Amino acid sequence: MAAQIIDGEAVAAQVTTKLKEEVAQLKAKGVQPRLSAVIATDNKGARIYASNQAKTCQEIGLAYDLCELPPTSTEAEVIQAIQKLNADPKVSGIIIQMPLPDGVDARRLQMMIAPGKDVEGMNPANQGRVVYAPQPFYRKPKAGEPGFDNWLEASLNWPLPAPAPCTPSGAMMLIRSLKQDLYGKEAVVVGHSEIVGKPMGLLLVAHFCTTTWCHIATRDLAAHTRQADILCVGAGKAGLIKGDMIKPGAIVIDIGINRIPEVGADGKPVLNDKGKPKMKTVGDVDFDKAKEVAGWITPVPGGVGPMTVAMLLRNTVEAAKAQAK
Repeated sequence: MAAQIIDGEAVAAQVTTKLKEEVAQLKAKGVQPRLSAVIATDNKGARIYASNQAKTCQEIGLAYDLCELPPTSTEAEVIQAIQKLNADPKVSGIIIQMPLPDGVDARRLQMMIAPGKDVEGMNPANQGRVVYAPQPFYRKPKAGEPGFDNWLEASLNWPLPAPAPCTPSGAMMLIRSLKQDLYGKEAVVVGHSEIVGKPMGLLLVAHFCTTTWCHIATRDLAAHTRQADILCVGAGKAGLIKGDMIKPGAIVIDIGINRIPEVGADGKPVLNDKGKPKMKTVGDVDFDKAKEVAGWITPVPGGVGPMTVAMLLRNTVEAAKAQAK
């Protein structure tokens, strides 16, 4: 039986609808949440991304500013712009658009954003929020004990930390949306980056999953993935996870985003009207094969991607709330 497709667009819409209500409430109290983006590039893709951000913010009532710097800016000049936004009480959240000018250290710039305004969750202080994720429980209640009757609801609805890395937070929301009891489930995370893999594993542990991280040094990847009740993949390698590497009935969350050439029935690249290979976006999981084995699976695009955007907006709103206090 084919897997149930996890609709990231639908879950993200639920999140943004709630955020729109929260923003309206904040505005009624005289608080205007504001997201400021620092951009120092002429890259067309970055400009389109910034334009889409502005549109998405407008839809829920967030103010959006673009702090534009020349593509020849030095690291010191970008830091100066960030520090100015840090000091501006009207700014709730700050993000840095990529790519940055040559010689500018993106990681150092992320460290310069004030933790309370770091809505991408990259600052070590916000990574620490994931480690200390609050929980409404410390073990699953037994029948007859207080909390047993509403165990599942409580375990799936406690507030996720914020600001926190957007992509793993969004992936966790998709897992929660399935309304499955996660207690004791075997979870495997493929990839151990600071922004996706590591916090993803920590969020699963916070839900009392028994969690394994796999990475480039893992000797037998399939031996681990076949044991996973929940498989989250964010390695950045198209087709890494094959159908026979998945446990039947598993929850598969594909966090990868890769651009690869389209291939026709003859096995040759499909060309566009300019004679160049057509490209398509895929994840790290062989979707067509995996969906025949998994119980639930996210598509790429349309899965984790929309949730990443929704969590960025959530982090901005939560930052505005904290600053208003």
